[in-house]
Amino acid sequence: MHDALIARAKTWLSEDPDPETRDELAKLIEAGDIAELTDRFAGTLQFGTAGLRGELGAGPMRMNRSVVIRAAAGLAAYLRKTGHDNGLVVIGYDARHKSADFARDTAAVMTGAGLRAAVLPRPLPTPVLAYAIRHLGAAAGVEVTASHNPPRDNGYKVYLGDGSQIVPPADAGIAAEIEAITSLEDVPRPESGWQTLDDSVLDAYLTRTDAVLAPDSPRTARTVYTAMHGVGRDTLLAAFARAGFPAPELVAEQAEPDPDFPTVAFPNPEEPGAMDLAFAKARETAPDLIIANDPDADRCAVAVRTADDWRMLRGDEVGALLAAHLVDRGAQGTFAESIVSSSLLGRIAEKADLPYEETLTGFKWIARVEGLRYGYEEALGYCVDPDGVRDKDGITAALLITELASTLKERGRTLLDLLDDLAVEHGLHATEQLSVRVEDLSVIANAMRRLREQPPTQLAGLPVTRAEDLTQGTDRLPPTDGLRYTLDGARVIVRPSGTEPKLKCYLEVVVPVRTHAELPEAHTTANGLLTAIKRDLSTAAGI
Repeated sequence: MHDALIARAKTWLSEDPDPETRDELAKLIEAGDIAELTDRFAGTLQFGTAGLRGELGAGPMRMNRSVVIRAAAGLAAYLRKTGHDNGLVVIGYDARHKSADFARDTAAVMTGAGLRAAVLPRPLPTPVLAYAIRHLGAAAGVEVTASHNPPRDNGYKVYLGDGSQIVPPADAGIAAEIEAITSLEDVPRPESGWQTLDDSVLDAYLTRTDAVLAPDSPRTARTVYTAMHGVGRDTLLAAFARAGFPAPELVAEQAEPDPDFPTVAFPNPEEPGAMDLAFAKARETAPDLIIANDPDADRCAVAVRTADDWRMLRGDEVGALLAAHLVDRGAQGTFAESIVSSSLLGRIAEKADLPYEETLTGFKWIARVEGLRYGYEEALGYCVDPDGVRDKDGITAALLITELASTLKERGRTLLDLLDDLAVEHGLHATEQLSVRVEDLSVIANAMRRLREQPPTQLAGLPVTRAEDLTQGTDRLPPTDGLRYTLDGARVIVRPSGTEPKLKCYLEVVVPVRTHAELPEAHTTANGLLTAIKRDLSTAAGI
């Protein structure tokens, strides 16, 4: 058995075009490190709707040039089979380790397959790539990024010509073509023949950001901004300057792209500690709000001043604020969100007499809603200009929330005041997440199995009025691995993360509020219920 494993590793080694991973794998073979080799050759990284994502390293279960070349060749074959023989593939990349190499390999493979390839001029935000696909009339787009994953990871996102990330059955079609590639020797990779784009696509994207703001809106809110060691800074500063906002104060330690993300444990604004430097800068400079992007700048986090310090707004709070702002501006069209996001958006849309849709998790679904005007997901993703970018966009979301903060500032009010108004108008919608990161994926499978076999009948003393296994799909949703519990005045959704080794539980409680005076008590009630639901759900899931 070990002989077969070593033989497989040596075959892989003979084809690996990257000296670094070749050296890494040669050392493992030489040392006879069977455990590590078994882990790396246990299968292949699976290509799904999120493309590929995994730890960098040698072997088919890691992200490396061999795996990327296969993925690119599979995508090229799929595009040719679906009638895009001479189609353009536009390629973007972030500043992570190996991202530029993976982008270049993708361009070479597309060119070798008879397609046309164009690469963005340098590491740029993912929304610039999503914009470029439709702007250039491309058949597909590839973004090399692992978004807010740890430094050792990288990833590969695929978009089709509509500018949205792939959904089934395209993922399976591409995966089958990847599977059919037996040897890298069969994949032509010329040294040249693709185009490296100039700044005109970025300029067009920045011009498009004008459409996000109201022509005569106030532009007075002062911000502190962190790029979280990613690629957002230059594009965001250019967009803010163009809009006429005061120049954001930068968190200098996190302003430059750095693939090692040295100041944070995880480069995700939602993770504990990630915003500490931004809070410190805000205490020093007293802005109106803090804006943070994740490393590929497709997400936007917002923090506000409270009576005694600063706090992050939840994604659901920002989602509701942006919706209320767009309604106030007279926006028309469908408002949409994923099922794990707050039901408050539906209330806001209903009151404004606007169409409302719920989708499965991920912007690949939200972006496909017909007549979409605004879409958001609680994980800090907002699509505020679907005609420009059919994906989440942390740059335009930052512009819109800063416009709202400016509008409120002119009236002597804050984002927190508007959240209070929404609670009085629609009920206090309080959300919380129970997120469990695991080393062993079987922990997640066991928790899901346990909940399916013994579903809770009550949580926090509230009866479960409906338990749905979403693998069956519903009349409005295709099947997905998730569980949804409807309680009297609350809702819980449990699902495995699509991109990280995490089990995620999304909790929402709705507490009726008649006047602003009742808000403090409503918050206390909501927090108590959320804590109790978390406790009871953990027990029920065995986590």
